[in-house]
Amino acid sequence: MGQPDGAIRRTSRGDVIPALGKPLIGAINGAAITGGLELALACDFLIASERARFADTHARMGIQPGWGLTVELPAAVGLRRAREMSATGNFVDAQTALQWGLVNHVVPHEDLLTFSRKLAADLATSDQAALAAIFMTYNQAAALTGREARRIETANHAAWHTGGIDAARVAERRTAVIERGRTQS
Repeated sequence: MGQPDGAIRRTSRGDVIPALGKPLIGAINGAAITGGLELALACDFLIASERARFADTHARMGIQPGWGLTVELPAAVGLRRAREMSATGNFVDAQTALQWGLVNHVVPHEDLLTFSRKLAADLATSDQAALAAIFMTYNQAAALTGREARRIETANHAAWHTGGIDAARVAERRTAVIERGRTQS
C-alpha cells in the first residue's frame, strides 16, 4: 500500500464498482474495514450478518479515501457519525449499523445468503426499466441539494411518463402489489 508504484495508487481513483445498471446487494458476513467499507458503501443494499462490523480506518492508516467513502458514508449515517467513524476508526457493530442507517437489515449469520437471495428475487419482480430509471434519478439527485434534486426528479418523472404508460398493465401491477402487501408481515 505504501509503495509509490503500488496497485492501490492505480486503483484508488473514481468508482470502486462501475455502474452496473442493476441493483447491487452486499452481504456482509464479517468485518468491512477501510477499503472493504468503501466496497460495501458502493452497494445499493447492505444485508449484515449479526457478526458484521464496520470501521473506517483510513485516518489510522494515514491514507485518503478514494472510492467514495466521504460521499457515501455521510449519506448513509449522517455527517457527524461519518466524521466520528473516520476520526476514531472505532468499530460499529451490526445492530448499531442498522440503527444508524448504514445497513438495510441485520439477520442471523446462517441466514445471510438466503435472505440476500430472497431480496434479489423480490427485486427481480419489479419492472426493470422503471427500476433503472428510478435508481438513475436517485443517483442524479444524491449529488444535489433539495431544490435541484426535486427538479431532476420532476424532469425524469416527466420523461418516463411521456414515454407512454400502459394503464391496463399498471392496474395489473397495482392489484399484484396490494396482494403482495397482504402476504407480507
